[in-house]
Amino acid sequence: MNTALSFLAGLIFGIGLLVSGMTNPAKVQGFLDLAGAWDPSLALVMAGAIGVAVAAFAVAKRRHDTWLGSPMLLPAATHIDKRLIGGSALFGAGWGLAGICPGPALVLLGTASGKGAVFFVAMLAGMGVFEWVERSWRTS
Repeated sequence: MNTALSFLAGLIFGIGLLVSGMTNPAKVQGFLDLAGAWDPSLALVMAGAIGVAVAAFAVAKRRHDTWLGSPMLLPAATHIDKRLIGGSALFGAGWGLAGICPGPALVLLGTASGKGAVFFVAMLAGMGVFEWVERSWRTS
């Protein structure tokens, strides 16, 4: 049951990304191009997503278990540090350069997009480099 519901949630999310244009790198880059030909249409998509997330987190904060019976595990960290700022800047730079972020990359991979496949491989490589650096810093 959990697997089926997870698949359904992912499918709905992926369809939403396709319908909203979030999987179109040119549309995303147009949204991020504040100094040029700015395309504000994705701002409405983000506003809608933020509204849904605010409502979902309000409900989730009052629960101890998910609707499927698993423990509710919400992020507890509230501290803004150099790692968070650096990671956010790196994520933003990658999103701006490629016009793709991890969720849409998975959708593009499923549509057999060449750009999506290249981004996905680069994303995995970046995750691997991060893990290698983290392990190196912990052991030194």
